[in-house]
Amino acid sequence: QVPRPFEDMTVFENVLAAAVFGSGSPRRERDAVGPALAALERTHLVDRANDRAGTLGLLSRKRLELGRALATQPRVLLLDEIAGGLADAAGLELIDDVKAIRTEGTTIVWIEHVVHALLAVVDRMVAMSFGRKIAEGQPDVVMASPAVQEVYMGVAPE
Repeated sequence: QVPRPFEDMTVFENVLAAAVFGSGSPRRERDAVGPALAALERTHLVDRANDRAGTLGLLSRKRLELGRALATQPRVLLLDEIAGGLADAAGLELIDDVKAIRTEGTTIVWIEHVVHALLAVVDRMVAMSFGRKIAEGQPDVVMASPAVQEVYMGVAPE
């Protein structure tokens, strides 16, 4: 939810650290450079590679977090409120990034309160309230559910 890069390290060093140590079995640094660079390209951070992570704005920090995750070359990517706190235009940019990652074959499990972000990307949605599932299925079906309407939109049941 809140990006926490290694602020005194560069953007590239942050992503490289993830590529070396984040995949479950440490890689040699020379073997991690390719995945790190690919992650920077995928997240549009190549031009910021030598910048200190602490100088990045919120969208770039969120992209850096995404890049660090992608550098591990995951088959499944868990996103936790990645769109939270972003202005609409920045949120749309990040949504496009997530769509592209999904299209490239990575399975995405996304926890998000910015519902329009989810609706733009997902095939299947699960709505929960206080730890209990209240609806599951295609996004349009879930959003039309009386339970979801009541809990998330304040629409009183008829």
